[in-house]
Amino acid sequence: MAIPALPTLRKRSRAAVRNDPYAFSAISRRVSSLIGAGITPRSRIADKALRERVNQLWEDWTDESDADDRTDFYGQQALIARMVEESGECFVRLRYRRPEDGLSVPLQLQVLAPEFVPLDRNFTTRRGNVVRAGIEFDQVGKRVAYWMYKSHPGDPRAAGANYNQLNRVPADQVLHIFEPLEGGQLRGIPRLAPVLLRLKALDNYDDAVLFRQEVSNLFAGFITKPRGDGPPQLDPITGQPVQKDADGVPMVGLEPGTMQELMDGEEVTFSDPPDAGNTYVDFMRQQLQAVAAGVDLPYELLTGDMGDISDRVLRVLLNEFRRRIEQLQFSVYVYQLCRPVRAAWLDAAWLSGALDLPDFTARRREYLRTRWVPQGWAYLHPVQDVQGKLLEIKGGLASRSEHVLRTGYDAQQIDEENAEDNARAKELGLEYTTDTQPAGEPTGDKEDTP
Repeated sequence: MAIPALPTLRKRSRAAVRNDPYAFSAISRRVSSLIGAGITPRSRIADKALRERVNQLWEDWTDESDADDRTDFYGQQALIARMVEESGECFVRLRYRRPEDGLSVPLQLQVLAPEFVPLDRNFTTRRGNVVRAGIEFDQVGKRVAYWMYKSHPGDPRAAGANYNQLNRVPADQVLHIFEPLEGGQLRGIPRLAPVLLRLKALDNYDDAVLFRQEVSNLFAGFITKPRGDGPPQLDPITGQPVQKDADGVPMVGLEPGTMQELMDGEEVTFSDPPDAGNTYVDFMRQQLQAVAAGVDLPYELLTGDMGDISDRVLRVLLNEFRRRIEQLQFSVYVYQLCRPVRAAWLDAAWLSGALDLPDFTARRREYLRTRWVPQGWAYLHPVQDVQGKLLEIKGGLASRSEHVLRTGYDAQQIDEENAEDNARAKELGLEYTTDTQPAGEPTGDKEDTP
């Protein structure tokens, strides 16, 4: 990986997202697929009462997690994913707070741009540790610290005594989020890197076609009028004398349908610029298909063009795309972000007394056992998808709890809510019925038969 090229790649990627609709669509759709409403934890503590206390405290803390107080923890997940997709990487600093700050757990997360850790800082410390691209490694190659600016180096108001000053932050207080593409990779690469040049050329081509079409509508025809002395010509709209150029020709703005007056003896010529051509649509489609392949996104999701695809083909494309998204969810965001945050949160909760965890030092691994559940995918075909799940549960191929978890919910919580609903309905004397059919039988209205 060419680290010196990363600043240019970041700038071009951010510019593409801000100015190119297809780049914006690619990043936004990938972030919504990766995070959705959030990747949520399911504690695996055996003690039900303790598990409920842990879950409740976690819910209270998620609203306080943002050090900038702009969103909650799941909103931070989306922000981090957007920065990773757009800029290639993101840093998250663990900020431990004082008890008097009034937080449910004295810990907050500060999301930092990749520029906070400079790419061009390479040196050897007094201890003999090697610093590469702003990351300090010990003698066995383990990350032990990050050298970070106190403020964003691109902030013009950051100039002062501490401007351009690096601070050593221990690695256990910093999370470095990026998708590694090769062994030993130090920094992340923007998602749009393979298609930046193509997107730029395609945008220029599309702008040129649009401008050509605009120019083709400027002229409708020219009028030649005999010249002679007489009273000044008046503009029929303003009533003021007509303004003329140095040759005495009335000056008229170029508007669609304009009739421009010419000098005596000049010929009439109509503008006839070439149109967009018959290959415009096919060319754009082929180029956008290449862009979609370069960003790991189906063409139909990138462009919204569903005209030439069947629902079965779309299902195959989405299944492959979802497999890739799930790979990133667990190998990057769960492993690099969610698990370290959960561990730091649990330690802070125990140290601050927010949670009473018996024999915590010896049972810490047990308390940390958590299953992270991304938001479930929407049904492609609600009837068939639900019937397929019911058949799997009935045949013992999967549990009901597993299928519920895949939708992003907790089976135990659903059972408790159903029990509460049934008890409330019985107390109020209400009756709710649900049509039931054997698994696998089609649903829908049945025609009356004689």
